[in-house]
Amino acid sequence: MRLAKVQFASWDKIHFFKLNDLEISENDKVIVKIDNATEIGAVIGFTTLSDVKKENPEVTEEEINDIIRMAAIHDTGELAGPKERNEALEFAKSLKDKYDLPMKFVDVHFSFDRSRITFAFIADGRVDFRNMVKDMTRHFSKSIRLQQIGIRDEANIMGDLGACGRCLCCRGYLKELCSITSDMAEMQQCSHRGSDRISGVCGRLMCCLSYEQKGYEESMKKLHDIGRRVNVDGKKGKVVGHHVLKQSVDVEFEAENGDGKTVIEVDLNRHNK
Repeated sequence: MRLAKVQFASWDKIHFFKLNDLEISENDKVIVKIDNATEIGAVIGFTTLSDVKKENPEVTEEEINDIIRMAAIHDTGELAGPKERNEALEFAKSLKDKYDLPMKFVDVHFSFDRSRITFAFIADGRVDFRNMVKDMTRHFSKSIRLQQIGIRDEANIMGDLGACGRCLCCRGYLKELCSITSDMAEMQQCSHRGSDRISGVCGRLMCCLSYEQKGYEESMKKLHDIGRRVNVDGKKGKVVGHHVLKQSVDVEFEAENGDGKTVIEVDLNRHNK
């Protein structure tokens, strides 16, 4: 079964909905029902029920709702405007200060039917905001939801320019933020530059490290493993380093007189033994 991947805000988690025989394309806006609220969201892609079950085996077809309809132009006029959203954020920040909570509000989302308000916040750990939510519910007379997001999501919301001089990838076009690991930087041989030079404005490793990762992984398969014994021009040595883009390796040889060792870069296009 084909499903649409829908987001209500750039920092919100991805929700899955049945297409309901609708002709829907990526980036279309749709109206859906979820958790007793009617929402308008953007279609960021498509998947299948079997793929969703691989990530969460407990998901059933029955619990996935249908898309109600495509959003119309006049529907956007029903959305909360900047003034209303800013006022809601300011009130939330005042309550955060009142209860002296270690958290930072960064964005707010009103459901399409105005029955629920979701506040996005950043915090280092768990925060007990139960009393604050009670005050919010009384003030807004709506269902209140607080969602903790990561610092990468904050960069997505606020926007900025990256070291390349272009708009942040997470703000410009990335629909899903994938995991960026130090192993990627190691394989691409840029970890030696220091964390500051390979980290984005969010303080985390740059998303662009993932763009060529598959290419590096494929190229790495062509190289001998570290520690492998090789024969180069009649001399036996051991692989101690990789140069992925150059498709070469560093080979360590014992000195002829037995005193010390020598490391030489070897081009695998010439020596493939």
